[in-house]
Formats: sequence, structure tokens, C-alpha cells
Amino acid sequence: MIRALTDAARRDWLRLARTENVGPVTFQQLISRYGEASLALAALPDLARRGGRVSPLGIPPLSEIERELEAGEALGARLIAACEADFPAPLAALDPPPPVIWARGDPRLLSRPAVAIVGARVASAGGQRFARGLAADLGAAGMVVISGMARGVDGAAHEGSLATGTVAVLGGGIDDIYPREHRDLYDRIVHQGCVVSESAPGRTATAKDFPRRNRLISGLSQAVVVVEAELRSGSLITARLAAEQGREVLAVPGSPLDPRARGTNDLIRQGAALCEGIDDVLRALEGFGGFRAPERRFEPAPPTAPDAEVAAVRERVAALLSPTPVSRDDLIRAAGAPASIVLAALVELALAGRAELTSGGLVSSG
Repeated sequence: MIRALTDAARRDWLRLARTENVGPVTFQQLISRYGEASLALAALPDLARRGGRVSPLGIPPLSEIERELEAGEALGARLIAACEADFPAPLAALDPPPPVIWARGDPRLLSRPAVAIVGARVASAGGQRFARGLAADLGAAGMVVISGMARGVDGAAHEGSLATGTVAVLGGGIDDIYPREHRDLYDRIVHQGCVVSESAPGRTATAKDFPRRNRLISGLSQAVVVVEAELRSGSLITARLAAEQGREVLAVPGSPLDPRARGTNDLIRQGAALCEGIDDVLRALEGFGGFRAPERRFEPAPPTAPDAEVAAVRERVAALLSPTPVSRDDLIRAAGAPASIVLAALVELALAGRAELTSGGLVSSG
């Protein structure tokens, strides 16, 4: 449901989103179950205890949430919750959407048609030239260009689209400028484009933050173009996420003698569209089916089963989990219990740190 939040409800929403072991999937399940973030927060300690947690769950104090809001306001940034009407439609279509984002600059760019351009940090001069030129061409065609403000291809893509609209998605907080030599680029994006992050202002990015950043890059886009990438590249993760989200994936072919072309050539081998310029991107977008209507966000779920029924299957569900992710549908079938009961048990196990619920409907042991 799309709804406006009071100041108190906004603080509760952010507090729930910042709670330990509450990722986007668990957040969505909790809001669907309890309707309000305040009610979910009140239920968290008991839910975690039922799941087998011994130590107290890390729920941030209200003072910490107030500091985050004040820090964002001092930067001139906006916090947008996933239930609000101005939450970007492309992100609202994700299953599940991120609970909150911070936006600094012009957030209207986040709902315009967009294409992501990503690639190697140690990019060739030719790769950077291609990314810069493609970004400029896309901007001239009315598209916003999304990237991650990293060295190499990302920076070139932003440079090429500054005049027409560019969005930088950061792994750390909205003010976490990395690399440091992109300080001037960051300032120009803030004034001419938009900077986006799921993380709290002041947070420095760690390795675990970049998959979330990549999910936002692809999620904001109708198509992702990979310019250069080695076989073990974060850009390939972005391409995989884009395919899972129903976005178009394109790759720029390269010489088999250049390691930076191995990832892009492999994407083409796996079915990605070949990209030699803007015509290829526009051709791919002709088949784009659009985003799901956002009105279905956080629709209340039917009443959950009694606690006794959840308790009866909780350990059976836990025993079925392994480090290898499995779909929730497969887990429900293996558990031999109604979906509502299994999902309720998974939330309790996730809060206890014994299960990990990820996007794409997958679950693994925690």
C-alpha cells in the first residue's frame, strides 16, 4: 500500500530497516504481517527469541535514528521510504524493494527512463571512451545514465551524462566519496544529477555493501550495459541481478587477448545482447515490458497461523536449510506445511541469525 508517513512513523520505519538481521525480505514480511513498523518493532524481541536467539537483538535506539535523520538533513539529502508515493517506480517493482533510500540531488531523475553503464575499474582508454560516448548518446536520447561512481568505466559514464542526467549509486553512505579523486565528480553529480544510497550517512562502504549497491544500480535501470569486465567482476554481478529483475542485459565485445573482455564476451555467449552503440541499446529496449505497478507495495498479508503451529514446524524448517540457497517454494514443499506457517518460521529464524532471506525468493542457513 502507498501511504504517507508521519514523523514518528518515519522514525519507526527507519529503525526497523536498521535493525540487526532485518534485510529487505524480512522487512517486507514484518510489515505485511503487522501493518505498522511500530508494531513490528514491539514484536521483534519475542520473534527472535522464538527463533532460537539467546542474546538481545540489535535494535537501534531512537537517538541513533534521530542522528541519522539529522545527518541526512544537514547534507540536504532526502530519506524516501518504500511505502511513499514518490519512491522511485523502478525500485518499487523489485521483489522486495529496499525499505529506504537516501537521495541527494534531484530525486526526480530516479523515476525517469534509465540505462546503467558499468565495467572495469582498471579500464582501457578505449573502454572509457566508449562508456563516455554511449552515456552522452543515451542522454541525448532522453535517458538517465546510472552507475556506481567507481574508477574507470563508471566515472567515464557519469562524465558523459552529467549534462543530461546521471545517477551515482553508492555502497556506503550518501556522503561516502570513493575513490577520493572523484570528489569533484561527486560534487558535480550532486548539483546536476542525483546520488543514491541505502546506507546511513557517514557510513563507510565495506565489501558486503557492494552487492546491495549493484542491486540498486540494476533496479533503477531498464537495461544494463557492461563495457569491460574480467570473469570475476562486480559488474557481472550487476548483470546477473539485472537479468533476475527482468531488465535487459547488453555487453560490449572485446579482444580475446584482453582479460577485461573475458567477462563481457562470456555474457554475450550466455545470451546478453551485443552492444556496439546506442542503436543496440534502443533496439533492446523495444522489448522491455515495463515495471510492475507500485500500488502493490507492502500489501497486508492474510492473518498468520497461530504461534503454536509455527513453533511446531520451526525446527523442521531450520533442519532443511543449508549454506546452498534454495527457493522458498521448494522449502515450503519440503517442509510439508502451509506457506504462511513456513514463512512465519523463516522470519523468526532470520531474526535469530539462523536463516538468510535474499531477493529472488531464495533462503539459506544463516
